[in-house]
Amino acid sequence: MMNALDDIMTAKEAAERWGLAPITVRQACTGYKKAPPRFTKTEARKSAGTWLVTHAGMERLFGPEK
Repeated sequence: MMNALDDIMTAKEAAERWGLAPITVRQACTGYKKAPPRFTKTEARKSAGTWLVTHAGMERLFGPEK
């Protein structure tokens, strides 16, 4: 049985696990310039200044974990 907390991680942790720059994941959360956020409202949210993302959202945007 999978723990629900295992499906959620900080943007920094997600970047490390997928081999990405942290700014790449943060910009997918917030959007930039004229580009909207890439994560859906059910895949990412900000909690006390820290972006949290789901494993499913990371796989949808960036493919399987490396």
